[in-house]
Amino acid sequence: MSPKHQHKTYSRREALWQAGGGLAGLALTRMEARAARTRSPQPDFTPKAKNIIMVFLPGGFSAIDSFDYKPDLEKFHGRETKGANTITPFFGKRGTVMKSPWTFKPRGQSGKMISDLVPNLGALADDMTFLHSMVARSNAHGPALFQMSTGFIFQGFPSIGSWVSYGLGSENENLPSFVVLPDRRGLPPCGVSNWGNGFLPAAHQGVILGDERQPIADLTPPSSVAPRQQKATYDLLTELNEEHLRQNPGEDALVARIRSYELAARMQLSAPDVTDIRSESAATRAMYGLDHPVTRDFGYNCLMARRLVERGVRCVQLYNGGHFGEPRVNWDGHEDLRTNHGKNAAILDAPLAALIRDLKQRGLLADTLVVLTTEFGRLPISEGLGEGGRDHNPEGFTSVMVGPGLKGAYAHGATDELGYKAVENPVTIYDQHATILHLLGLDHQSLSWYHNGLARRLTDVHGHVIKPILA
Repeated sequence: MSPKHQHKTYSRREALWQAGGGLAGLALTRMEARAARTRSPQPDFTPKAKNIIMVFLPGGFSAIDSFDYKPDLEKFHGRETKGANTITPFFGKRGTVMKSPWTFKPRGQSGKMISDLVPNLGALADDMTFLHSMVARSNAHGPALFQMSTGFIFQGFPSIGSWVSYGLGSENENLPSFVVLPDRRGLPPCGVSNWGNGFLPAAHQGVILGDERQPIADLTPPSSVAPRQQKATYDLLTELNEEHLRQNPGEDALVARIRSYELAARMQLSAPDVTDIRSESAATRAMYGLDHPVTRDFGYNCLMARRLVERGVRCVQLYNGGHFGEPRVNWDGHEDLRTNHGKNAAILDAPLAALIRDLKQRGLLADTLVVLTTEFGRLPISEGLGEGGRDHNPEGFTSVMVGPGLKGAYAHGATDELGYKAVENPVTIYDQHATILHLLGLDHQSLSWYHNGLARRLTDVHGHVIKPILA
């Protein structure tokens, strides 16, 4: 089958004529080759959502201690498991069945059982769609994170945010279409590859947004350059660029490079406006936890996510969890699950619940899809006899989705009685990606890029839209 969207080869000699460093170089990597893509950014059909906020929990968030209630864990606590309900642990140490350290309670009018680990998110159960039968291809963090981020377990493929940017473009010409808000404690495993553009034009890679002081590196002009002098420089560069274009008609890559400079100039005004939260009320700041040291940084990122989608940014990625060094600042609860998950949930729970509530009360949830996911779950047995940790489990975990086009208070699929494996309606990461694109008005089978002789897709040659969860 011929690919719907073909990639052309362009000369780069002339495109480099004006290339420089600092802000210009940063802008080039974000906006390169807008004209090099043959797809006009637009949905394939009427979308349910215009924007997406993806919240990643690196390390392996435990579903059986949060959203996937398994009363048999308490019933069989301390016993060994045999037969079908066994998975070889990542570190090879098999313990006994371990009950959850947290109490599950019915939440909302639906009575969905959710634990005290995430009480604020639990209060929003009636708005949530639960995918309880997620499966991943790898039980190692790097490959599993790559699959959740890009659809593949190897490096070099475009992230889901890059595909959304390529397929839909941006509603705000003064801001990137794909923005990333990492955990300030550190980047996740595999770092920037989680939001890279792969073989798509560099215009579609995720742009990291910082805090109010420096939202984007090298964005602020030097204090020694007066505004009038800066404007005169821009005007001269514009004149030179336009003259060069007239001398070199048809150089689409050169056009894209020049437009990248123009975006950089506009971002010097627009990006600081996004990160300046002085206009937010005291009540809003408190709701996001900005007045508390534990929730302040992640709360700020959640507030930024709302402000970004308000301004037309298509895809925002939030990270709750960073590197695997010492101390470990992610959800990889091998040694002591209660301490590990308790610490990270205290950072996550209230600000993310505030974001969902804020989107809803402002009418933004009608256009914005929110996805909470992790690379895999955790096993229902302790990691070694007598220990209080859990090992990796790629064969049954939970993702949560909230937003337009979805059934609220709906649970899809199921794991077995202890939470080892998905046994009812297993959902692959390809299926979830296909469904996300569908809600954004994009057909995962036609959204493609011709690369190395193949029509590449986010979902490779797999994936089906999860129709039962659609409203």
